[in-house]
Amino acid sequence: MGADITVVDRNAFVRGCEKLNGATVVACDLRGGAALVLAALSAEGRSEVLDLSHIDRGYGMFEYKLRTLGADISRLAV
Repeated sequence: MGADITVVDRNAFVRGCEKLNGATVVACDLRGGAALVLAALSAEGRSEVLDLSHIDRGYGMFEYKLRTLGADISRLAV
């Protein structure tokens, strides 16, 4: 998505960027997956978040709730 992130041991160093770009990403856990969805909503262009099982388990009707807040989000059948 364009963020400048460096991981050293168990620390992540994030340097800001002017904008995020749409990308295909994988939700590997609950909170990280939710953060990826929010990042995708703020990114320019289209994003696709794969493996929603963690998000579904932790946040019921997540995309519906975001849509009611005005998010342009949809779930695609696979």
